[in-house]
Amino acid sequence: MIRRILTRITLALTAALSLAFTPLAAQDFNTGLDAYNSGDYAAALREWRPLAEKGNAVAQTELGWMYKEGQGVLQDYAEAVRWYRLAAEQGDDRAQNYLGYMYDFGLGVPADDAEGVSWYRLAAEQGNSYAQTDLGWMYQNGLGVPQDNILAHMWYNIGAANGRELGGRNRDSIADGMTRKAIEQAQAMGRECMTSNYQKCGY
Repeated sequence: MIRRILTRITLALTAALSLAFTPLAAQDFNTGLDAYNSGDYAAALREWRPLAEKGNAVAQTELGWMYKEGQGVLQDYAEAVRWYRLAAEQGDDRAQNYLGYMYDFGLGVPADDAEGVSWYRLAAEQGNSYAQTDLGWMYQNGLGVPQDNILAHMWYNIGAANGRELGGRNRDSIADGMTRKAIEQAQAMGRECMTSNYQKCGY
């Protein structure tokens, strides 16, 4: 859990610095990040909310996370979804992955596996290793997509290649029930998916 939080914070900072922030906006975001990391959620909200209301996707994603977790605000899944959606529609891959999760588990929205898959896929195609692993799970279990161990293996393998340990564990687990030929096909598809920058990811 701690590793997931630290990874999320690192991704948030990386994304924040990669955006075309004005120096003042970047300073405000980083002030909020320092406050968040120290556990001062109220101060983080003071810095991030104005940025989010001005359309900053990274701040919107962070605000969504805080509403989902009930950090500095009362937990409110519907409000989390609202902020995630604003950021996801701007192309923020973390928000897309989180929104997929909310649909997957019916948090703040009616459960809808197909809608969850669509958001996971958008994030996965941007290289988000969490979404890639989540997409593998959806294919393994036939949630929102036809059940397909080859595609599950492919996405797990890609998630692992991008640093998601759970992707590697799930890949190895599902491989136990697959033929050598099926595994080789999944690996070949994974290579094509990555070399095509996630444009050719399937049959």
